[in-house]
Amino acid sequence: MWTALVGMLLIGCAVGPDFKPPGAPDARTYTAAPLPEETAAAPVAGGQAQRFTMGEEIPHQWWLIFHSEALDSLIGRALVQNPTVSAAQAALRRARETYRAQFGTVWFPSVGADLAGRRQRTSGASSGSSSGASTFNLYNASVSVSYLLDIFGGGRRELEALQSQVDYQRFLLEGTYLALTANIVTSAIQEASLRAQLQATRDILADQARAYELVKSQFELGGVSRPDVLAQETQLAQTRATLPPLEKALYQTRHQLATLIGQLPDRAAELPEFSIQTLTLPEDLPVSLPSALVRQRPDIRASEALLHAASAQVGVATANLYPKITLTGSYGTASTRTQDLFRSDTIFWNLGAGLAQPLFQGGTLLAERRAAIAAYDQAAALYRQTVLQAFLEVANVLQALASDARTLEAQSQAEIAARDTLQLTEKQFQFGAVNYLSLLNAQRQHQQTRISLVQAQAARYADSAALFQALGGGWWNPSPPAAGSGPASMPVKQEEAGKK
Repeated sequence: MWTALVGMLLIGCAVGPDFKPPGAPDARTYTAAPLPEETAAAPVAGGQAQRFTMGEEIPHQWWLIFHSEALDSLIGRALVQNPTVSAAQAALRRARETYRAQFGTVWFPSVGADLAGRRQRTSGASSGSSSGASTFNLYNASVSVSYLLDIFGGGRRELEALQSQVDYQRFLLEGTYLALTANIVTSAIQEASLRAQLQATRDILADQARAYELVKSQFELGGVSRPDVLAQETQLAQTRATLPPLEKALYQTRHQLATLIGQLPDRAAELPEFSIQTLTLPEDLPVSLPSALVRQRPDIRASEALLHAASAQVGVATANLYPKITLTGSYGTASTRTQDLFRSDTIFWNLGAGLAQPLFQGGTLLAERRAAIAAYDQAAALYRQTVLQAFLEVANVLQALASDARTLEAQSQAEIAARDTLQLTEKQFQFGAVNYLSLLNAQRQHQQTRISLVQAQAARYADSAALFQALGGGWWNPSPPAAGSGPASMPVKQEEAGKK
């Protein structure tokens, strides 16, 4: 019976709310309108039809679906070298050590040893004696123990809050991995798009230069007027003027890629180059069930961890209203000669217990508890907002993927029609069947449709990557790395880091 009583005193009960993770929203679909089983297709690179597979698992190394060794290599380097990842890993280590420090304080007594020696002089008057002063040596050795009984669970609630901070930092780390890999993928796609736009613009410039020479020849023969020559020259200059902005954007994208992998921008020239042809559009797109999204998105899990910490802090503030009991004890020896230490007549010891009960502090403790409850309400509202934003992002990207396919299909048809129109108009103009204005309009239409086609192609790749990011990136579903694959080995270390 006494053993049970002591156990109850040592463990006690933890006051305050017991945290329960919020349930998943009651949603069966992400979008108001049903998604097609298969998207539209177009006869161009990146024009394959894509299929949405509901409930399918998302691969851990989701970027492998683009089948680009250069992309895989960059991501592998970034996961090792990126400073943001290093900072997030350090923050996680710090949170774990902070938890361990508090764990020892809550569950174990504080034990200290003291060994001291001093020479001192005392006055007889200080002890009410008429004898003279005395000078002597005093040596002592002692061990002291102190333990705060966590009867009302304030310490355990503090540990609970610190463990939630560990979870928060772990999910922030997973979110850092996800954001970094997604940024690298989208930057590579952006580079591929810019290179394709540059190539299309250069091809158009070459066609317009040939048309300019033709117009000049016809002007010399009297077939066209001087304004027609100037109009074609203007068109050529306007097209040429679109090259520098594209080149600037390409350089900036390359600089961004270098920075993402932890390199200075001047190392961008050493990075591999990306094009639409080197990337494979994923045809099967796994889509997590809505009920699973809240357990997959790192930002939602991080927000839940903060909610858990806020709940535990309510318990801490509540426990502060109750008494605190401290057990103390010491055992030691004191003597004027070192050889007499540890003799039975020099031994001293004491045992004690103290109780501290706050009686009046001007309402401070009650106000702190109300503040903790308000902080919990704030964290709960922020959690709900995070969930809403996550569902919004998934719904938008799913709808974008369906729209991207239709856009690419239409742009492909428009580009074919514009190209055929330009070729026909050039022949007709050469034989004088149409005026120069028709040729100029055909050139402009072809230029616009070529650039729009490239942008529509890139949008499908970018939104495919955005879908994996919106669904959480598959960090909870690790897969074994391929033998000898450098970049594939890093995500396994990520998962191990999250479990330590």
